[in-house]
Amino acid sequence: MSIRTNKMKAVPLLLKQLMIARSKFHERGRDESFDGKLEKLRLDLNKIKDVFVRVKKNEEELLDTLAEVHAHLCKLERKKLDEDMDDICKRIKDSAHKLVPVDAFDDSSKEDDHKGGQIFHSSQQLQQPYQRSRSQFNYYSLSPLLQYCLNSLVVFPQNSVIRKRNAINLWIGLDSFKIQRQRTKQQRNWNPLSNKFRVAIHNANYRGHCFKVSVYGATELRYELQLEQKKETLGDRYFGYSIHTVFNVGASYLNFRPQWVNELKNLVVLQLGRWQDSPLHHIEVESEEFLKELKNLRQLKYLSLRGISNIFELPSSIVELEKLLVLDLKACHNLETLPNDISSMKSLTHLILSKCYLLEGMPKGIEKLTNLEVLKGFVISTPGKSPYRISDLVNLKKLKRLSIHIGREAIIRDMDFQSLEGFFELKCLKISWSVSDSRYDIFQTILPPRLRKFHLECFPGKSFLRQFLPGERKGSLSSLEVNISGGKVEIMEVDFKWWKVDILRLKYLKRLNVDIDDLKSFFPELKYVEIKQISNHSYIEHEWDS
Repeated sequence: MSIRTNKMKAVPLLLKQLMIARSKFHERGRDESFDGKLEKLRLDLNKIKDVFVRVKKNEEELLDTLAEVHAHLCKLERKKLDEDMDDICKRIKDSAHKLVPVDAFDDSSKEDDHKGGQIFHSSQQLQQPYQRSRSQFNYYSLSPLLQYCLNSLVVFPQNSVIRKRNAINLWIGLDSFKIQRQRTKQQRNWNPLSNKFRVAIHNANYRGHCFKVSVYGATELRYELQLEQKKETLGDRYFGYSIHTVFNVGASYLNFRPQWVNELKNLVVLQLGRWQDSPLHHIEVESEEFLKELKNLRQLKYLSLRGISNIFELPSSIVELEKLLVLDLKACHNLETLPNDISSMKSLTHLILSKCYLLEGMPKGIEKLTNLEVLKGFVISTPGKSPYRISDLVNLKKLKRLSIHIGREAIIRDMDFQSLEGFFELKCLKISWSVSDSRYDIFQTILPPRLRKFHLECFPGKSFLRQFLPGERKGSLSSLEVNISGGKVEIMEVDFKWWKVDILRLKYLKRLNVDIDDLKSFFPELKYVEIKQISNHSYIEHEWDS
């Protein structure tokens, strides 16, 4: 393959050829000086290995903005241009600046392919005097809980973008959230975090859904093993002391020795899966046999296998982890089978099964996990494959986040989605479809009374008329964020005026033709709208004054 054939593979191809050439040069006689230059080339290539992906994404963002301006000019929308000109110019400038990643050759960035894992006794090892003095006041003014949470972030590489939800799950596993009664207050105070934040930068950007925070100045002493080598083997090292956290920072290929858990009996957090948001970060295991050893990790509270390939079945012995709080199996695309009965895992607060597309049903006992607060990837299928219905989950009184996936052969009963009215604590609800058959779009839904965020993905119907009913407690519904992505929606007109939508996102709806003014008439409470790739708009972002 030529370097010019596929620019996305140019750097990986060059790295592969560099390894081959380096090996052949060694066979002819080792030259330390020349080998050092080859090593420098390898390090530089690793720093920019994703540069084409990032540039392409930034190009698309700039083109979306330019296309929006072009549409305004073609339509001679003077009022629109006059009102939004400052914002448009700022977005063009920001997008242009992002075209070339400024950190592509940042020598301070960590090399993710060097030898061996690292053990950190304290985040002070990562401090630099200038950064420490800059953040010292902010750090020491925080509560002990927030200091502890920031301390835990030293496992992430500098300048990493982390989803807030992933960090919170990690904190739960570390017992940072044993005072979960305060969580509502904490979430209100942490609004600027939005959905993601960045480690080791010093400014906030709410619209971009990032919060940038310095973790320098942390003083908590914790023992952590970081997996940073591209290929890692667990079970072949002796630590001499107790490891509480194993975190996969950059390993793509994981191997496990027999009885690999012998030195990890006090493990609390095991993050083997990816923490990155992008699916481009690939992780695979040689065999799933290592999973059978997990039953010996009796102190384990957090287990993430997110995005790992070659895991086809989760062994039944996993249910012996009675202290487990978070089980994250998101995007395990080969996963087909879960334990037959998980009713003994009564400590679970988070069960994440979303994007496990080969799962056809739910295990027995899921309705008995009364501590569940987050359940993602609940599958509705045929009665033979998954007898559970939505109504079976009503006894999960603590459930705050729920995502439901309607399978290809699903049978939906008349009252299935009306039972959602009984989920009194539910704040976030997502419903996704894997079928486009119009017979799956005829169902009536009574939404939970305290719902704050509602996401419909690949909805097979043309409109939402007569789909959503207010229920008896409609008066308790306040502001809502609604996300609609993919599917066959053609009409945004709704008949649920009682639904106070203040944030609306419409994405990848090729059949939908709608304008900002139409949306404002449909949703009078609307304060913010984002539109991306619909029939008549490539990108629009608009905010109304309060």
